[in-house]
Amino acid sequence: MKIEKITLGNGCFWCTEAIFETLKGIKSLTSGYMGGHTKNPTYKEVCQGDTGYAEVIQLEYDADILSFDELLLVFFKTHNPTTLNRQGNDVGTQYRSAIFYHNDQQKQHALDLIKRLTDEKVFDQPIVTEVTPASEFYKAEDYHQNYFTNNPGNPYCAAVIQPKLYKFAKEFTEKIKPELL
Repeated sequence: MKIEKITLGNGCFWCTEAIFETLKGIKSLTSGYMGGHTKNPTYKEVCQGDTGYAEVIQLEYDADILSFDELLLVFFKTHNPTTLNRQGNDVGTQYRSAIFYHNDQQKQHALDLIKRLTDEKVFDQPIVTEVTPASEFYKAEDYHQNYFTNNPGNPYCAAVIQPKLYKFAKEFTEKIKPELL
């Protein structure tokens, strides 16, 4: 087993968490905040948009089961990396597209993949995903962890997260943990 860590920001962490926790090879997933300038941020502070933090998920995954490139392809295909500081109706720097890398190899792989996706014109607009060294990670409040699983009746979950999961499942069926199919 080759366990690695990556931190990703691709919009609301409720949506992101719901998708990534279904992937084979994910060993742990924590919603939180990274990339800001204050100590111990709260959700309320981050939502105000002036702390510099992004809503992120920090993943530990088995690289023998799920490669870093496969993980990044899921990242790029499950959000819009061409909108600056916005994902759907969620607007602000806290919803920016970001890869917080934990080593130089991750940085290079991320930059290479962005170049490849750009060269192949996968997206109609330029990719604006920031590729930044990981900084201090702050775990989000407990009620944000496993949000979709713990709040199935929430209207946001039904209207926003569930359709994303269906779309994800159609495209990445072979990557989903078998017990979830």
